[in-house]
Amino acid sequence: MALTHDPKIDDPALRHALSRDCFYIGALGSRKTHTRRVERLKAQGLSETDIARIHAPIGLDIGAISPAEIAVAIMAQVTERLHAAADLEEPSSERAAASAAATAAS
Repeated sequence: MALTHDPKIDDPALRHALSRDCFYIGALGSRKTHTRRVERLKAQGLSETDIARIHAPIGLDIGAISPAEIAVAIMAQVTERLHAAADLEEPSSERAAASAAATAAS
């Protein structure tokens, strides 16, 4: 998700993403910025459960500073969520069996 740092544009984009079945929704900004964002979204009628789906500040906390490091932190968090979603859909025993079958076939 791309954010503009303008609530008039960002809040509707977040509401739209939250109304869809997105496995990951992230928002740039500091904790202070996110606190204000949460207050606005609550005032617009979003539930705590919906708002909790927003990963903010975005990315894993790896001490990223540069744009490249921030991108790595974001992709790491997206990957983490992607695997968590896959774990919910497919039990690990089934995944292990599929992996073993693929290895045996090669």
